[in-house]
Amino acid sequence: MPKEPALKADAGKIDTLRRLGRIEGQVRGISRMVAEDRYCIDILTQVSAVSRALQCVALALLDEHMERCLLDAARIGGPDEQEKLREASDAIARLVRS
Repeated sequence: MPKEPALKADAGKIDTLRRLGRIEGQVRGISRMVAEDRYCIDILTQVSAVSRALQCVALALLDEHMERCLLDAARIGGPDEQEKLREASDAIARLVRS
């Protein structure tokens, strides 16, 4: 069965791309900090901020999946419903472990 797009072409997608762009900039900043031999605690603070930002992106993607893909599958029923539920459950488990 083909996978559905992660996000619709709407404000949610634009917001996610904007967040990922900021995260990308933060990671480049961390690289510069390491190259410049900055204080380790300052670098770790930035790493923690990037981790939190990535978790926010992951939760937004999961929320979109549950609101759109999972609910659509539940309305239709059948084997697709169970597969989408399992995918969501697996994704939640991965987020909890990270």
